[in-house]
Amino acid sequence: MVKILKDIRVIELGTYITGPAAGMHLADLGADVIKVERPGTGDPFRAFKGGLYSPHYQTYNRNKRSIALDTKKDNDRAVLHDLVAGADVFIQNFRPGVAEKLGAGEDDLRAINPKLIYCAISGFGQSGPYRDRPAYDTVAQAASGYLRLLTPPTNPRVIGPAIADAVTGQYAAMGIMAALLERSKTGQGHRLDISMLEAMSHFNLDSFTHHYSVGEIMGPLSRPVVSQSYTFACSDGKWIAIHLSSPTKFWEGFLEATGQTDLNQDVRFSERLERIKHQDDLIDIFTPVFLGDTREAWCDRLEAAGVPHSPAYDADEALEDPQAKHLQIAVTSQHPEMGQFTTVRAPYNFDGKSERDVQAPPTLDEHGDEIRAELALQKAS
Repeated sequence: MVKILKDIRVIELGTYITGPAAGMHLADLGADVIKVERPGTGDPFRAFKGGLYSPHYQTYNRNKRSIALDTKKDNDRAVLHDLVAGADVFIQNFRPGVAEKLGAGEDDLRAINPKLIYCAISGFGQSGPYRDRPAYDTVAQAASGYLRLLTPPTNPRVIGPAIADAVTGQYAAMGIMAALLERSKTGQGHRLDISMLEAMSHFNLDSFTHHYSVGEIMGPLSRPVVSQSYTFACSDGKWIAIHLSSPTKFWEGFLEATGQTDLNQDVRFSERLERIKHQDDLIDIFTPVFLGDTREAWCDRLEAAGVPHSPAYDADEALEDPQAKHLQIAVTSQHPEMGQFTTVRAPYNFDGKSERDVQAPPTLDEHGDEIRAELALQKAS
């Protein structure tokens, strides 16, 4: 695949997820992303499960190079500034004011490189009453109204992955690419500010549209009821997911596959709007039905009837599915010190080709000498 961003250099002074995720998306597209980390400990995510190479760190740091710099020291700060001088993009995700203390504020870096795209990711924005509050994934989900869409109505507890962190990183990468596109025409650098609150509020757009348009406050069951989505356990303990949506053919195919065509004569289910009102009744009816056979058997029947469905996989199953294997979604590389690294490739297919070459996440300061040598050559030329 053509590495679309192969001529772009990104300096990432990021930790945990939002900044590193933004850098990873650019690296996946071919950018040279140099991750600047604290000597000795590096990105705190490295040690999330002990050691300096946790799966949390690995997730968001493939295809990058690492250099360890203590920017509170003059010599290391000078190296950072030399990197910025030849960079296109700078990413940081500190609380407002912290980057300035590290010699990485916008004014400092723009004086070195006026064409720089400077991306500052924060929790609540660069101004306002919550400017200095600490923010993590759960906080941003809650503040944006999204957490209530995932939390069980009774016995509430936080569930699911770090959505706000990942979403913010993706929005940041999108904004950076837009700024790069505009700069290619004007030559002008830009500052991009993006907060987790703003990113998650936009991601939660459907809820706000329903609220402002029709006065509806959506909850965790609002979408699955309207979309007629279901999850059922099968006789082998495995789950299956079904999405009937609005076409009548899916409902009729579902009844055919399950041997429940008599339900079409029931006034509670004969029309889609009635099925929406009585979804709980449908769940009560079909729960024992699906417990009567294996997941594989139900998938065969639903496929034959043209019903949108999928096995509800765990991570150890999903990429072993025939379609996932056909698309070669799982990719593997070898790190000289840490061994085999397997991950999910970027989803882009440019000109019919996917990018299957992946560089394992770097160990701390793995490329420090290499990067310093490059800077020395640049200064000598």
